[in-house]
Amino acid sequence: QVQLAESGGGLVQARGSLRLSCTAPGRTFSNHALAWFRQAPGKERELVAWVNWNGEGTYADSVKGRFAISRDNAKNTVYLQMKSVKLGDTAVYYCNAGAEATYGTYASSALWGQGTQVTVSS
Repeated sequence: QVQLAESGGGLVQARGSLRLSCTAPGRTFSNHALAWFRQAPGKERELVAWVNWNGEGTYADSVKGRFAISRDNAKNTVYLQMKSVKLGDTAVYYCNAGAEATYGTYASSALWGQGTQVTVSS
């Protein structure tokens, strides 16, 4: 059962930009930390970025300086702005509504979407 809905994926050229969105019909995001994960073919799902209730983002080293996560609680939406994309960013991107755990880490939950495909071409 789909609980979250991602959108905005597609085909983008290397060094281009793309913005992903995630919303949750019938749910409230404001009491969750929110995250974007991605999974490339043959690889495990990895955490890309997460944002706490206060809007502070944390990023994987591989995307730091290129991606920006943000949230709009009034619209119940979380975004991932992707810039200077690389071939290695090709993956299915998923959002998750979880929690900020101890020591400032992210704890994922069972609230996932079906994902949106991002394909970077050379």
